[in-house]
Amino acid sequence: MSAADLHTLTGAYVLHALTDEERTEFERHLQECQACAQEVSELAATAGRLARAVSAAPPAQMKADVLRQIATVRQLPPHTPTPAKTTGGTSRGRQLSRFALAACLALAAGFGGIAVWQNQRADEAGERAEQAQQQAAQLAKVLAAPDAKASTGRLTDGATGTVVVAKSLNQAAFVAAKMPEPPSGKVYQLWFNDDGTMRSAGLMNPGRSTEAVLLDGPVDQASGIGITVEPAGGSDEPTSDPVALMNFPTA
Repeated sequence: MSAADLHTLTGAYVLHALTDEERTEFERHLQECQACAQEVSELAATAGRLARAVSAAPPAQMKADVLRQIATVRQLPPHTPTPAKTTGGTSRGRQLSRFALAACLALAAGFGGIAVWQNQRADEAGERAEQAQQQAAQLAKVLAAPDAKASTGRLTDGATGTVVVAKSLNQAAFVAAKMPEPPSGKVYQLWFNDDGTMRSAGLMNPGRSTEAVLLDGPVDQASGIGITVEPAGGSDEPTSDPVALMNFPTA
């Protein structure tokens, strides 16, 4: 593999998407390439923020519901003639039931509490799960693009922002951390900077201080992004001075 090819593997390396041979070769390259080492560091931090940003707190009653069902929901018997017995007379089937339900609980916590739900809330939970999965997949696709580039800067009141641009996908993502809450009835709106003309790129969640947003629309010739405070629902064009301006990372 050529050195030029190795430079394109930073995103795949961060997401553990390389083969063993590719990873070994890239790690040797990483020891000698400060630019790639810096990019790996930035992408790794962004990946962690993306995971936190797309998560959602599980319902307060979920743990109690699952633990209650552990004693009542029967696991399908294993495909063996005679289930093995454990000391004390507990069947292997019951052990598997407890293990499976405990695993569901852990999975629910890891994926924002959307893997387990009560029957009467199945439709709502399914929709939330699909939306979260789609968002995570889109964000991960941008991050893992061979040409993904990241740039991090300080915003307002101690907040930080990271922009990840994948030119090959014509898409970009923005990750904010420690964003102060906007004024009541207001929202942060993102804008593409098209040579001084601001083009809407979506809204941020006013209730979240840490968030990952896939910018709405193609990057095209935009050179960076701006953030303004707008009325709830957003505006067609900026109505306030930007609270932050960030340039896209250069190639």
